[in-house]
Amino acid sequence: MRDHDRNGARFLGIVDLVEAPSVAVVVDVMRAFTVAAWAFAQGAEKIVLAESLDEALALKARHPDWVALKDGPPAPGFDTVNSPGLLRSVDLGGRTVVQKTTAGTVGALAVKEAPLVLCASFVVAEATAQLLRTRKSDSVTFVVTGDDGQADEDLACAQYIARRATEAGTDAAEFLRRAAESRAAAELAEGVRQGVHPDDVALCLEVDRFPFAMVATLEGSLMVLRPCAMPSLTDDASL
Repeated sequence: MRDHDRNGARFLGIVDLVEAPSVAVVVDVMRAFTVAAWAFAQGAEKIVLAESLDEALALKARHPDWVALKDGPPAPGFDTVNSPGLLRSVDLGGRTVVQKTTAGTVGALAVKEAPLVLCASFVVAEATAQLLRTRKSDSVTFVVTGDDGQADEDLACAQYIARRATEAGTDAAEFLRRAAESRAAAELAEGVRQGVHPDDVALCLEVDRFPFAMVATLEGSLMVLRPCAMPSLTDDASL
């Protein structure tokens, strides 16, 4: 689907993945990995990425104290929905979140055999780029999860992170413009999608809101996402 950029990054849809890459950055801006970042900001310890709604409900049944969330409207058995605007008022201190979404969690599970899997959106863009810089990864595969790999908000974010990983001064404005004009943004703003807060699009377009990257690893049979704190932008600026 996508070609390489000049820095050796590849941009692929989920269906285009034929083997586990050495480094995968799975991008879902609207809204899975914006929501995941907000969950960590609200105190969540870890996020289990569920394969299916049934698995999410089964995990919740085994662990009643876990917080289960999904795309779309509220549903029996789930505690909340995949909305940053709604999640930002929920206290998740020390909790485990189970997340199942249409695209983001599917993309992360598709590359679960990769040695390094990062989940990303604009709110953790610089932290993700920093982690890629520290790992000095020659070849990075960005998984564009939305709209069968065609989601421009995800591709724009992936291209922005790829550029930031090698050119720290890259301006976000053009990438954010593309995301703001994407079909996903329009559907969220117009209420086409359910389980939406009026602030969701704006929250998804906040660059570098959080000073951590998000690393997904297999822990037993589960794909588990955890925050990885990076030097904050303010610390960088003071060096």
